[in-house]
Order: sequence, then C-alpha cells, then structure tokens
Amino acid sequence: MNDLVADFLARMQNGIQRNRESILVPATKMNGEIVKVLKSEEMIEDFKEEGNNIEVFVKYDESEPMVTRFERVSSPGQRIYISSKEIVPIMNGRGISIISTSKGLMTGSEAKSKNLGGELICKIW
Repeated sequence: MNDLVADFLARMQNGIQRNRESILVPATKMNGEIVKVLKSEEMIEDFKEEGNNIEVFVKYDESEPMVTRFERVSSPGQRIYISSKEIVPIMNGRGISIISTSKGLMTGSEAKSKNLGGELICKIW
C-alpha cells in the first residue's frame, strides 16, 4: 500500500458510516498526527495507541457522528501546496482542513493565524 493517509481516511469514513464506536487504523507517524489534530478539534472522542494500531473512538452527538466526510486532497502522485492566503474555511467553518507545515501538522485556521502555508493533506467535515 502506497498511500497510508488515504487508507486512514477511508477506514474512518467506512467505520463512521457503519456506526462503529471505535475504529482500528495503522499506527504511522502521519496517522498519529492527524488523530491528534482531530482530538484537539473535538471531532473524535479519544484515541489510544496499541502496538501497530491506533484505536480511534468516534464522537457522536446523540446518534449522529460529529464527522461524516473525509476527503484526501494531496496524494503521493500529486502534491497540493497552498500559501496562508489561499486557506479558506471548509463548509463555512463547520469542517477543517489539515495542512502539513514546517511547524508540523495543523488545521487550516491555525496555519492561517500563524501565517504558514504547506501541503494540503485533507479536508474533514
């Protein structure tokens, strides 16, 4: 498998569509950082690392999941880079974009406030 981030996003979306309480994803450095961003934005309940896997606990508001869509933007074959001026809100502020900057992975709004650009990894809403 070449694109581990796309695999992570697909597993999350499939698990949420099936109303799973927790989802197992491969433990990579990038996946770990994405999960930390999701936790800080309160889009997931919690996570815990178990050996080669990360168990992500999905957050639900009554019976509706907090996150319904994961969209991969940049891929290994075509990297998409944006400047801080090009960062726009996702779904009128209801979603987030995750950007890989020189200071690490962060949300689009955080990168914009720090005046940082970088690789647009994915959009989540």
